[in-house]
Amino acid sequence: MPPDFLPGLDLSRALYSEAVAPLLRAEHPDLPYAAALVGPGSEVLGLDTARSTDHGWGPRLQLFVSDPGARSRVLELLEERLPERVRGWPVRFAPGDGPPQTWLPDADHPGGHHRVEVVDPGAWFGAHLGFDPRCGVSVSDWLATPTQRLAEAVGGAVFHDSAGDLTRSRQALDWYPDDVWRYVLACQWQRIAQEEAFVGRCAEVGDVLGARVVAARLVRDLMRLALLLARHYPPYPKWLGSAFSRLPDTAELTPLLTRGLDADPAALADACALVGERQNRTGLAARLDTRPRPFHDRPWPVLDAARFATALSERVADPELADRPPVGAVDQLVDNTDALTSPGVFRSLGP
Repeated sequence: MPPDFLPGLDLSRALYSEAVAPLLRAEHPDLPYAAALVGPGSEVLGLDTARSTDHGWGPRLQLFVSDPGARSRVLELLEERLPERVRGWPVRFAPGDGPPQTWLPDADHPGGHHRVEVVDPGAWFGAHLGFDPRCGVSVSDWLATPTQRLAEAVGGAVFHDSAGDLTRSRQALDWYPDDVWRYVLACQWQRIAQEEAFVGRCAEVGDVLGARVVAARLVRDLMRLALLLARHYPPYPKWLGSAFSRLPDTAELTPLLTRGLDADPAALADACALVGERQNRTGLAARLDTRPRPFHDRPWPVLDAARFATALSERVADPELADRPPVGAVDQLVDNTDALTSPGVFRSLGP
């Protein structure tokens, strides 16, 4: 029987405090390093459940060590002296029977290996983000990096950081500078403005399926917009709804979005209005009237979301952003998993 489930961040913390930290204190007491669980994985976002244990889940963490000689010595120490289990979970992983790269905790498999990654900080950030935030974060870096990757870099937990590099890097990535934030928000409103009138028009000609497709796109964009306004990087689709549900003020908005999925133009307009009020509260742009209004002389309401995009754009002072077309960050521009998970690709696609 497998051990009882506990959140992956708690298991990672136990791996560090009960197994890794005592070894490092005894053998390398003066070594500057950071220990953390960051990067991919539902547990990094705090969204793992017992279902997550069926692949790639278990005791794991990263040790960020700058000195290459020290990395080799630490790896050798871990290979020789890590315990077999932490909190009942095997520390070593072996290939599972599922898809490639499906690894499962297995203390007895002869090909098993632990998942304490000992990595160079710059190399880790380069592989994950495509740039090293220790050298600064440019406008192009912000816009070329998917929000999922940013969420993974600032999520999770840091258990120790005597070197300080990891903490400083996470602080640098914590949230967009205000003008980048304004630009990204403006581009998100622009996406909504381009389609908010289509639901009513599709329904008018009897295209129920088409109306629902457009409505679903609008709901997704509104959820992402609400997260951005709340200073949360939107995660990839599997966890978008879960992340949205954790926002503190969704009780009024969620029913409207649910009705909106049934291609209800009035519900979508009211949802837009609530999100518009959230923008007004940020102070990032001039306050705007959030009451829905007719779309020209047609009989369905809209917010006229382009007004919110314009109000934000008018407050952007950074010359690197002021003249950019309103296409936004890379995951407002493209929606392809293979593109958004490969730094070489998403860096080349960034605006």
